[in-house]
Amino acid sequence: MFGKIKTPTNFPSLIFFLVFSSHPNHHKPHEISSQITKTPLILLPLSHSHILLKSPRKPSSVLCNHTNSINNQELTHNCNGLKFVRGKKLLRDLSTWSIGGPCNYFVQVFDQTQLVSALRYCHEHCIRFMIIGKGSNCLFDDLGFDGCVVLNQIEFLERIESGIYRVGSGFRFNRLGVLCSNEGFTGLEFAGGIPGTVGGATYMNAGANGQEIADVIDSIEIITTEGKFQTLKRTDLDFGYRSSPFQEMDDLAAIVAVTFRLKHSESARKRLQEYMERRRISQPVGERSAGSVFRNPSNMEVSAAELIERAGLKGHRVGGAMVSNIHANFFINIGGSTSQDMLQLIGSVKEIVHEKFGVKLKEEVLYVHPYCQGLNPYKDKRPVM
Repeated sequence: MFGKIKTPTNFPSLIFFLVFSSHPNHHKPHEISSQITKTPLILLPLSHSHILLKSPRKPSSVLCNHTNSINNQELTHNCNGLKFVRGKKLLRDLSTWSIGGPCNYFVQVFDQTQLVSALRYCHEHCIRFMIIGKGSNCLFDDLGFDGCVVLNQIEFLERIESGIYRVGSGFRFNRLGVLCSNEGFTGLEFAGGIPGTVGGATYMNAGANGQEIADVIDSIEIITTEGKFQTLKRTDLDFGYRSSPFQEMDDLAAIVAVTFRLKHSESARKRLQEYMERRRISQPVGERSAGSVFRNPSNMEVSAAELIERAGLKGHRVGGAMVSNIHANFFINIGGSTSQDMLQLIGSVKEIVHEKFGVKLKEEVLYVHPYCQGLNPYKDKRPVM
């Protein structure tokens, strides 16, 4: 039965991840693990659906027709203190692009015990699921998602000692960067103004201004597909440009928490302010976007934004989707954009840049199609059409 369940997800803020609370009354990792093993729970890997330039379509206009042991007429279902809402939540309300249709089920989790219960519930009822954070860096389809969306509302931060922070994966990455910099520690100044969560930033190895999150990670706590908790040292992990070993980890169910080791710096706060001001001037802050759409080409001194601008594509538009006039690698929803508008705009820009410069841009944003079968864009060998 578990083999039929798929678990698509997205990054950076679309991520998802089980976190531990620092509250003394909350369970420790080994205590949660024992809860899982009492009732065998095989968690399938969280993975991303491949971004496509044409999304598959089925005849139904909505997806809220999933069949399982829950009565199809119920709009809410309570289980172990969790409230599963059926067919009413629109994904556009959870996306920084403000695009996306309804999901079959929606549930919010506020502590790690609730998250474990939500995942077990999905497995027991053969419901595919994805766990999301702040909903940036991803594109939901207008048809929605044929499964359960679990919204991670768990945030905690522990100050272990001076410069060492243990942070839950649902903690806002922007907030962490501002907090650490204002306390006089360097390494996360670049996070100021970046949407998303700590878990998502770790999964994608987020970075900017010559810094990246992997530079200041000390250890990472994960839960495996067998329900086991592990703590991995940074020195044992290989990170790359916008990549982490977790993207290739078959037995990863979720990142749990991240411990950072930062150095003291009198100028950290000043750098944070400079980076945030630079971002305010050079990016369409306040617009409905998902951050950078494409990764910068490897082994080239030119950025994706420069290539798009040189191709004369600033202001290029498909329906309600448009290339920003401020930053060419930001695509914005100027009003009424559909998922198809945005997908066609991405495909058009990619094709024109390749024709003019011979460079194949690689998407950084991820597209979640309605019937996602747990495809991982870093492993999927199908061509991007």
